[in-house]
Amino acid sequence: MTLRRMLESLRRKFRLSLLLQNLGPYSGMRRSKMTAAQTNHSLADHIRALREHFDSVILPLWMGQGFNDAAGLPYESLDAATGAPLAPVRYRAMACARQLYVFSQAPGALAGQHADRLFDSLRRVFRDEAQGGWRYSVDADARPLDETQDLYTHAFVVLACAAYFQRSRQADARKLMLATASTIEARFKTRDGLYHAALSPDFSKPLRPPAQNPMMHLTEAYLAAAQVAEPALFAQHLRSLAQAISQFFVHVPTQCISEALQGTADNRLEPGHQFEWLSLVHGAAEVFDGLDLVESLPRAVLWSRQHGVDVAGPGVLASLDESGAVVDGTRRIWAQTEYLRALAVLGDRPALASGLADFRARFLHDGGWFECLDAGGAVVRADMPSTSPYHLATCLAALPDVV
Repeated sequence: MTLRRMLESLRRKFRLSLLLQNLGPYSGMRRSKMTAAQTNHSLADHIRALREHFDSVILPLWMGQGFNDAAGLPYESLDAATGAPLAPVRYRAMACARQLYVFSQAPGALAGQHADRLFDSLRRVFRDEAQGGWRYSVDADARPLDETQDLYTHAFVVLACAAYFQRSRQADARKLMLATASTIEARFKTRDGLYHAALSPDFSKPLRPPAQNPMMHLTEAYLAAAQVAEPALFAQHLRSLAQAISQFFVHVPTQCISEALQGTADNRLEPGHQFEWLSLVHGAAEVFDGLDLVESLPRAVLWSRQHGVDVAGPGVLASLDESGAVVDGTRRIWAQTEYLRALAVLGDRPALASGLADFRARFLHDGGWFECLDAGGAVVRADMPSTSPYHLATCLAALPDVV
């Protein structure tokens, strides 16, 4: 079912406003004078160029200079100018899992072999066999550093294991995915359907309260898990999670999903996360059909495009307050990729073509990418973290369907 058809069904059912029927190009966005054929040709060119850059520059970078062969782990970050690894202080399980996801999706035998090694390292280095969870990080010598049980980390382990199983059909990956999901449900879940963001190493004490971001990635992880095991069970978890998000995190005036629980002082709204949620929910319409989140997300995205995207400048802002005032004007690469992905979901080809052109011009360079820009387009973070190729990979996965 397409997003438009799903929303039309919901409009009839819930008598939604005309806002939900208007998911075409936002009227305030820059208009393109190109014909549809010209737009499609330009879009196809930009998608091919982005794919070529990813395949020929970014993936080889992380199989080569970006990989610590002795430790069997990806370095946390590389110098943007030279591609050389920055001196390691720690290695995180989440970063290893994101790289495993990327190389599980990447084509070719070399990528598959690299995924094999990453999976082995993830289990060997980060699995907490005593507690049944995952340690957050190890030090430069791969010794345990932070043994916090972190929901964000567990979610990416589930996602990576699901992707790796789809590629390798290795039974251990599926088994580990299911064991980690079981731990999440047994240990992290609260009575009201939310999930603690972090627990003590023995799972006995909450360290951080429920937060939007780890639960969004848990949604992503469970959607991936449902593709390889227990689809009915994961659908049940997903619907419960979505309803909890609507109840405790949706800011009613904007319909945006806030970063912290509603009522938290100095709460933030991140446009990039509204775009990311839209892509996740759209990709599994049958799972979320009839839920409040399906109704609120298009409104959140429209508000975010109005208040959080600088189409004449370097793109998507990092965060706003609940009135729409800028809290953090940094332009982070991940938020740009999620915006492009959402434009593909919405089918807004003119905005997607111009957005891809701006993105390639501002954020990519011959040796990789720029992680963060300021409002004027100047580089404000001069390294390339190992976690960002994941965002480029998920963006690219959404793009071929639009041409």
